[in-house]
Amino acid sequence: MKTETNRPPEALASAPSAWRYGRTAVVLHWTISVLILATIPLGFFMVAVEKEPGAETYFDLHMSVGIVIALLVAARIVWRLTHAPQPLPASLPRWQIWLAGATQAAIYLLIVLMPLTGYLGASHSKGGVPFFGLTTPRWTGPDHDTAENFLGVHSILIWVLIVLLVLHIAGALKHLLVDKDGVFQRMTFRSRHRTASPPPP
Repeated sequence: MKTETNRPPEALASAPSAWRYGRTAVVLHWTISVLILATIPLGFFMVAVEKEPGAETYFDLHMSVGIVIALLVAARIVWRLTHAPQPLPASLPRWQIWLAGATQAAIYLLIVLMPLTGYLGASHSKGGVPFFGLTTPRWTGPDHDTAENFLGVHSILIWVLIVLLVLHIAGALKHLLVDKDGVFQRMTFRSRHRTASPPPP
């Protein structure tokens, strides 16, 4: 595993850019975030109008965006495993570092399970899994009970994900507006050369 800066340890302490995520990680993070925040209300809306004419359009869009999210999440995980960011500063309380790590790990797990359970549920439905108007290959026949089981888990997980996202966003805003410690700026598009170095331990 390598860090996103590929610089020796002695250079990291004095390099303002070393404390930030790389541009690829930032692009993936915000793209996935926007898509998730868009598809969650879309999911609630499509369920509310599922018996109305044209509702299948919203279901198709929801599933299509879900597939895109799944692909981006896979890319994000691979990038994270091969380009580890620098750790949070030691000056932060241990409980904050632990909570941030636990929340991120849980969110990663949820954004893997959410598209997976949705895909498996749709795969066992009569309509199958569309992708922006295209019909994807079927690998199993329709099974109503199996579809309902997977979609039921999918529905439960979304509430867990919402709670975790609220916690994650609240923590980010705390660092930005209250602590003003530069942690939020780790995941922004701001010029790497203008970013302040992390607080000393």
